[in-house]
Amino acid sequence: RFPYESEQRIEEGQGSGFIFDDGLVITNAHVINNTQRLIIGLSDGRKYRGSVVGKDLITDLAVIKLEGKGPWPKAILGDSDKILVGDWAIAVGNPFGLKNTVTLGIISNISRNSSQLGIYDKKFELIQTDAAINPGNSGGPLLNNNGEVIGINTLIRSGPGAGLSFAIPINKAKKIANDLIKTGQVIHPMIGISLLNEFDIKNNKKTVKVEYVMPRSPAEKSGILKDDLILKINQKVVQRASDVVNTINNNGINQNINILIKRRNRLINIKVKPIDIRKLRSN
Repeated sequence: RFPYESEQRIEEGQGSGFIFDDGLVITNAHVINNTQRLIIGLSDGRKYRGSVVGKDLITDLAVIKLEGKGPWPKAILGDSDKILVGDWAIAVGNPFGLKNTVTLGIISNISRNSSQLGIYDKKFELIQTDAAINPGNSGGPLLNNNGEVIGINTLIRSGPGAGLSFAIPINKAKKIANDLIKTGQVIHPMIGISLLNEFDIKNNKKTVKVEYVMPRSPAEKSGILKDDLILKINQKVVQRASDVVNTINNNGINQNINILIKRRNRLINIKVKPIDIRKLRSN
């Protein structure tokens, strides 16, 4: 639990999290955002103050350091790259303040992009599950049937499509957490496009189309246009939008990316250098 105290008045909010390294807790950034005091309650009843090591609002992740001495009950981290649709999913947390609640479901999708959910101010691909996640579950672990953490519960779908929940894959979360521990911030390379997965019935193959190009972005400056089809990125064939996103993430902001696009009946090679998303938003 993460009760907090505001500057103007005493308030109490709560969320979930788990210890992934000696004295280090990972949770959602929105759970601890704008808080002045953190108290972490362990499942055995012990309570400790905590301090924020770093937070990244783009991926909604934060790392907290416990102010105290262990030993600490550390979670066993799994490998989110190995999960499959249909695998068991177990969500653990404190929904509505009900401590140590466990719910069960299955993995229903392993790469749900946040933009597909109408979330454009974040940047992540999510695990989709039907395990019940409610307010207070945010930041808690999503486990496989071996008790290993495969994701971090982050949001629920309300309204149409209610009953679906989403978690940040643990492999992505580990990288973000390591960056926060080392530097206190995370670099997010972006070129300024949104992509759409389509299926070309005529040629019986998947295609990735540019759905939107942000004004004054590296993509616009390099000549990428709406409705361009991305065929290759850094000489690798593109089959889905995540291929492009992952290549840009791994590329960083210091070197060009080579993109082969198809525009009507023309093939065009384009070079574009990503910039950090914060700089892109300030343009």
